Amino acid sequence: MAFWDQLKSKSKEMNDGLKLKASQFKNKEFAAGSMAMCALIAAADGTIDPSERQKTAALIMSNDVLGIFPPADLQEQFNFYCDKLTKDYDFGKVEAISRIGKLKSKPDQARAVLQIGIIIGGADGNFDEHERAAVKEACFAVGIAPTEFDL
Repeated sequence: MAFWDQLKSKSKEMNDGLKLKASQFKNKEFAAGSMAMCALIAAADGTIDPSERQKTAALIMSNDVLGIFPPADLQEQFNFYCDKLTKDYDFGKVEAISRIGKLKSKPDQARAVLQIGIIIGGADGNFDEHERAAVKEACFAVGIAPTEFDL
């Protein structure tokens, strides 16, 4: 239980910090990277079932940081990456990681995308090994040490 309490506390801190920076991140690259990260988390175990997709979409729409973007744009991007991951998981994963990797030259935005992945992954109370691995891969794609996020 202590781990979950620590994760909840850390997620809240991340989300609060992201809210302060949100206006700086209002661009298409950040939105696309965020949705690629969310789709990776939804598909972290290799599949995306409809209920998982729906829950992740609901979390995206309720996230204060992502609230700076039109919901229809986020939905379109999220569905795009989910469809890629569903059709061919390995190639979809490469495409999603590549999209996240485009933020490598913008470390603040890259960190924010990673934090969104952690927040979405832990929202159900279980930031499992597959979700942790997905965030870790994204860390490598943007050149940020996974240890910065205790991964």
